[in-house]
Amino acid sequence: MIVQLEDRTVIAIGGADARPFLQGLLTQDVEALADGQAAYAGLLSPQGKTLFDMILFGRADGVLIDVAAARHADLVRRLTMYRLRKAVTIAPAPFAVCAAWGDDALHQPADPRTAELGARWLATPGAAEPGADAWDAHRLDVGVPGSADIGSDDLLWLETGADLLNGVSFTKGCYVGQENTARMHHRDKVRRRLLPVALSADPGDERAIVDAAGRSAGSLRGHRGTRGIAHLRVEAAAGPLTLGGAPLVVARPAWAEPALAAMVDG
Repeated sequence: MIVQLEDRTVIAIGGADARPFLQGLLTQDVEALADGQAAYAGLLSPQGKTLFDMILFGRADGVLIDVAAARHADLVRRLTMYRLRKAVTIAPAPFAVCAAWGDDALHQPADPRTAELGARWLATPGAAEPGADAWDAHRLDVGVPGSADIGSDDLLWLETGADLLNGVSFTKGCYVGQENTARMHHRDKVRRRLLPVALSADPGDERAIVDAAGRSAGSLRGHRGTRGIAHLRVEAAAGPLTLGGAPLVVARPAWAEPALAAMVDG
């Protein structure tokens, strides 16, 4: 299936200082981004909290940013605040974000987070039918957190699974929030993560997840049908867990297995 994601917006970052500017802000190695290459990245608070998650597309004269449309204006304001006197332009870009999965993804650029998601690229608006809802259902089937699950200024970047989804470079230079992010990684102190879950009943407005002893294990961040994303203590992920009295099970997609194997089984 090939769709256009009408809930995403593209921002063009240009000018002579575009790449150095983003290199000092984002979690990804922007300087290494080749023309046409995609990369997953975050813009963090100085404390390492996630303010924005985004997908970058390199091009010869700068970088294109694929971001949730609901967060577009906030991101532009934040980037403008950091720009100061740098030779950087920040403007809307005339592109649509397209995604594909199944056989339709075979000859398209892979989503930079995980090949399980399929493909993702930029195209002329109208190149595909709108399909944000269908894509969101597919994303939840794969178990990858979305922008709404991540939120803003709430979760640490590694808690979102960014280290497992190619969203951070641990070899580049400094960026906003780098100190806490690197410390968590090197000390193996990611104790809570966004993880995919299977629900056994409609949770209604209930969000609190508890373990067998009745202790808080985390919270549901978002769901569609029986598929959801929860922010959980990883040590509690093996279960049993309940949400509003109904059983809830943590899924184990390939992308999350390194964290679950090391911190649940081992």
